[in-house]
Amino acid sequence: MVQQWWRNLSPAVGAYVMATGIISVGLHLTGNDVLSKIFLALAAIVWLVLAADFGYGLLFDRSRWRAEAVTPPALTAVAATTVLGTRLALLGWHAVAVLLLIVAVAAWPVLLITVIRHWHRRMPGAAFLVCVATQGLSVLTATLALEDVADGLMPAALMLFLLGLILYVAALVHFDFTQIWRGEGDQWVFTGALAISALAASKLVAWHRWTGADHTALRGTALVLLTANLLIYVVLLTAELVRFRPGYNVRRWATVFPLGMTAVAAMSTGAATGIHALHTTGKLLLIVAVAVWALVIAELIATRVIAADG
Repeated sequence: MVQQWWRNLSPAVGAYVMATGIISVGLHLTGNDVLSKIFLALAAIVWLVLAADFGYGLLFDRSRWRAEAVTPPALTAVAATTVLGTRLALLGWHAVAVLLLIVAVAAWPVLLITVIRHWHRRMPGAAFLVCVATQGLSVLTATLALEDVADGLMPAALMLFLLGLILYVAALVHFDFTQIWRGEGDQWVFTGALAISALAASKLVAWHRWTGADHTALRGTALVLLTANLLIYVVLLTAELVRFRPGYNVRRWATVFPLGMTAVAAMSTGAATGIHALHTTGKLLLIVAVAVWALVIAELIATRVIAADG
């Protein structure tokens, strides 16, 4: 019975941790610390379950582990770990955040290379997880540097940021653009990858050692990325309204994550660039993200109730 439960756990569930964790960050940035900690606890519990599942598959069920490792959702293991680590770093739990960074860095190259080797021509939005996972490392590394844990980590954060942009372009080449209209939720990673890239850029902008032309270039890059993020956000939202797709799907957590990440990216970019309107925009978008998170939870519960009655 326990073994069957492990086998039924999809790697795509990692997007739940990503979505819940980034909303926790957003709530922290808006001063809602009690609610933020509740979301953090929810994210941490599921992360622990997924970490146990990952380890179980690696040690005792290698065939299943290999089959899942070639799929883009496998990279949620890295992305979820970095999002959780970022929130814990902001909470002051620096030692745990560093440990999570080490875990994510260890898993990242293995999963990244495995996933890219199995890319095909027309990929769903999950293809952009190669960028999200890499930028997640950049965000966590930069956050620890800004928290004065290790100032020397910032150059590494910059290199990861640049690599993440390259991987975004690579994923874009393979992306099936019809997914915008018929995707089941993960098409939103198309813009979520830009959002986390903008967040990483804003963290770089905030570092005191970037001055002059370097600071100007990073500031401009952050604003360009956020602008592109918001434009694609509108396109995807329009597609959702035109072709309404109700009902629970595990991929819907890959919708909630970009909604929350866009909100956090807007607030962080606003703080780093001094554009206060972006912070206001981020606060409004966070309300949307929380509402959609609650909707997906409600649909999940409804699905389970119907399944139990059946």
